[in-house]
Amino acid sequence: MKIFLDANILFSAAFPGSRVGKLLELALRKEVCLTSEHAYQEAFRNLMRKMPERSNCLQQLRSRIGIVPTVAQMEFPELRDRDIPILASAIASECTHLLTGDERDFGKFFGKTIHDVKIVKPSWLAQELGVEKIA
Repeated sequence: MKIFLDANILFSAAFPGSRVGKLLELALRKEVCLTSEHAYQEAFRNLMRKMPERSNCLQQLRSRIGIVPTVAQMEFPELRDRDIPILASAIASECTHLLTGDERDFGKFFGKTIHDVKIVKPSWLAQELGVEKIA
């Protein structure tokens, strides 16, 4: 499994005790986790604006995940322009999964596979990893 992490997942994972943080810890032990510079910078900007004291946690996480080039070109009219680089980068890096909590923009695609990338929310990925519940 090769998992692409959306910016909102990175933001949430900057809180190591959070459910997303715990899920990511499990995923990092078993799977390849990637993100793009675009997604990382979005998470970093949001974290600096809302909780700058957590930026160190995000920087530590960056050292444990792969950073792939941002791909911004893709025809996908069902997504907003700002979300296309997320999906396009996941596809270009040959990920099997795009992990996102963005229900507004990606919710209608949850559980669907687009160009070999299955779009999942955290609870679904936990099930695929064989984790019943993350406390």
